[in-house]
Amino acid sequence: MYLLSKELLFPPVHLANKDGLLAIGGDLSVERLMLAYKSGIFPWYNQGEPIVWYSPNPRMVLFPNDLKISKSMKQVIRRGDFRVTFNQNFSEVISNCKHIYRSSDLGETWITDEMQQAYINLHNKGIAKSVEVWQENELVGGLYGIDLGTVFCGESMFSKVSNASKFAFIKLVQKLESEYYKLIDCQVYNNHLASLGADEISRDEFLTYL
Repeated sequence: MYLLSKELLFPPVHLANKDGLLAIGGDLSVERLMLAYKSGIFPWYNQGEPIVWYSPNPRMVLFPNDLKISKSMKQVIRRGDFRVTFNQNFSEVISNCKHIYRSSDLGETWITDEMQQAYINLHNKGIAKSVEVWQENELVGGLYGIDLGTVFCGESMFSKVSNASKFAFIKLVQKLESEYYKLIDCQVYNNHLASLGADEISRDEFLTYL
């Protein structure tokens, strides 16, 4: 593990350990976060801990044309249960992602107060984007991530009612496919994203897309 200084740089990602842990310290400035994402690195730590940076190998990704929509989700979409918007309420999306209960498969929240503000700063710069899912006039699901132009780095999602986060993810992927994005970065393996078509590739391959 490497200790970062105030200098704006990261060690080479191949120096990460087997769990993907690369470095500790630094800050969450817009400049450092952008350097991190463009280098295949992201922050992941808990409240009260120092900033920890990861670059896992393998990397969980979804190529847009590999999206899997189950029969039950196709029925949900046809019924028109939900309405989707993009970048209409970023602060509420990240707040819900921070506070929503999560199953053990998705892990506990890692969105610290400092991180929440850092991603709001990125949103204000047009870099962090959100997807909102509405049922009538209530925000019931959504997700947010970092938009690198042809790669979207998903960060977190939430759902207050069944299927709302899946709906957000599906609508995002369909939008990105129509805009010729190469892939969606899902960071590390989880069953929820695997069921939607995400799979693991090597870190080296992932870096070629960045």
